[in-house]
Amino acid sequence: MNTAGRLYGIGVGPGDPELLTLKALRLLRSAPVLAYHSAADRESIARKIVDQHLPGNQIEVRFHFPRALEPEKASSIYDQEIEPVAEHLAAGRDVVVLCEGDPFFYGSFMYLFTRLSEKYHTEVVPGVSSLMACPVALGVPFTYYNDILKILPAPLPPDILKRELLTSDAVAIMKLGRHFPKIRNILHELGLAPRAKYIERATTTQQRIIPLDEVNPEQVPYFAMIVIPTTSRL
Repeated sequence: MNTAGRLYGIGVGPGDPELLTLKALRLLRSAPVLAYHSAADRESIARKIVDQHLPGNQIEVRFHFPRALEPEKASSIYDQEIEPVAEHLAAGRDVVVLCEGDPFFYGSFMYLFTRLSEKYHTEVVPGVSSLMACPVALGVPFTYYNDILKILPAPLPPDILKRELLTSDAVAIMKLGRHFPKIRNILHELGLAPRAKYIERATTTQQRIIPLDEVNPEQVPYFAMIVIPTTSRL
């Protein structure tokens, strides 16, 4: 009788290969199938992070979840993209799915989890997220005491962003990309620009920390963050 494989979603951290947890490393090296998100014409960031840890004898499955799609269209595409993963699980092979940062913090693994976890035994291994890595790379304490921290996706409408920015002690603004000019304008309007710190590709060899007003809006990657640390001090 064939026994179904197990599904593992492991967080591989923000970019530094040494930020992989011991549990994630053990599962990464032992699973017969390795799956990861990547467009066909691009190198997988998650796979690049773990490359030096791979045993070299695994089946690899690439899937792609396009961003900025309407929910109905995205759902059918995601259903199709995970089929190869489901086939390996049904055949009894364990599958480790790589996820940048943490699987449940804006992670692509969530889309596999919602489709497969009720049918197959699933385990999620937390990872170091960019939310933790960016302030450390910037060298700024993020929060003190009972400070309120908010995480804001840059694609939000301006009115929502302004409201949330004005009602928090510390803020992380993620998913910048093409939304950077809007965010920078709002920060200047609210008087928050002097506190705002910009970083991209934190903990990687391509990490860059740039003064907010010197950032080229045409070159802001998806994996960039603006950190507005608290004004509290000990």
